[in-house]
Amino acid sequence: MLQVARIRGGHVLRGSVRAAGSKNAALPLLAASLLTGETVTLRNVPDLSDVRYMAEILGHQGATVTNPAPGVWTIRAEKVAHRTPYDLVRKMRASVCLLGALVGRLRQAEMAIPGGCVIGPRPIDLHLRGLEALGCVVTVEAGLVSVDAARARGATVPMGGPMGSTVLGTANLVMAATLTPGVTRIECAAREPEVVDLCAMLLRMGAKIRGQGTGVIEVEGVASLRGCDHTVIADRIEAGTYLVAGAITGGDVTVTHCEPAHLTAFLDKLREAGVRVETGPDFIRAHGRPTRAVEVVTEPYPGFPTDLQAQFMALQLLVDGRSPITEKIYPARFMHAAELQRMGADIAIEGATATVAGGRPLSGAPVMASDLRASAALILAALVAKGETWVQRLYHLDRGYERFEERLRSLGADVERLPASAPPKGFAED
Repeated sequence: MLQVARIRGGHVLRGSVRAAGSKNAALPLLAASLLTGETVTLRNVPDLSDVRYMAEILGHQGATVTNPAPGVWTIRAEKVAHRTPYDLVRKMRASVCLLGALVGRLRQAEMAIPGGCVIGPRPIDLHLRGLEALGCVVTVEAGLVSVDAARARGATVPMGGPMGSTVLGTANLVMAATLTPGVTRIECAAREPEVVDLCAMLLRMGAKIRGQGTGVIEVEGVASLRGCDHTVIADRIEAGTYLVAGAITGGDVTVTHCEPAHLTAFLDKLREAGVRVETGPDFIRAHGRPTRAVEVVTEPYPGFPTDLQAQFMALQLLVDGRSPITEKIYPARFMHAAELQRMGADIAIEGATATVAGGRPLSGAPVMASDLRASAALILAALVAKGETWVQRLYHLDRGYERFEERLRSLGADVERLPASAPPKGFAED
């Protein structure tokens, strides 16, 4: 059933919220479970539509997938099919990480080019080029990718592109290389915590990997992998979103069970903007409103994350002055700007830079979420807008935030999820 969120602004958020498991870590981990015929148990898995889609895909591939307890998934893939149809992978781009798992396990794969959020071009050419560097024969025809890895061997594989390293491309190459004879050296590898978490699970499964968390990862192929029990890392993007929720309302929010080191660049910008930030071994506290306009440039980890760009833009709407935000990962990722403008925001876009002229009051309005992070940003802006805001297309939100409106309510927000028929006339779901 289509749903909308209704937000009444003006409430100060206070309290603590526990970070859920990382969506961007969990999806490759689920895919990696296909690399062994033994049982893989994943814990701290967030309850998201993307996770359920991936579980459905794994079941189609032949795995037995169960969810015996909240946050726990078990996967046993004694037999695996090498074909994955478009009607399943079209739902999310992260399904592309099945490619590396299938190549590693079966030495062949056939997959429709995946879909996902509309945040600008995200081709998988680096993934395919990396597999070709291993000696795979890759064919792309009519939207279908076929990979023959019968003669694949370890090699040096450069994974850098015009926008930097590729996270899912690195994950694919690591998974493929674990069961490929020889040593694979991945240069310009993604350094993101989610890649490190994938390597941690693969090491538990018996893989031989060095250099994870650096720009060069070396993988020595092994004959087989075993099952394991692995706990997914905390979601740094979700944690950052709740910190913005506290700061944008001038409140005091603490995110627990998280890793502050995974958000260093983001926290530096919060502090630069005037928000008071405190960190501990597994918590982050943000309190007070922003007072200064700052410049933000999104970059690969450990730089400022593109997945927090929209949320930080919402925060900068409060601050007098001009705040330029340059998107170096997905230059077209500003579709939320037009919806924020409907609420009274002054945002000018030129090329890959959006400049926020802050300090203008926001008013509630009907707005439309274009992607996962945009939906969160619109709700954050609505927390400080006068009157009611109705956010449509909540299915985007459900891809990456577990019970978002419930957890915001626990902090004091006035937000609820309603049927798409609930908004006043003229606000109906498109």
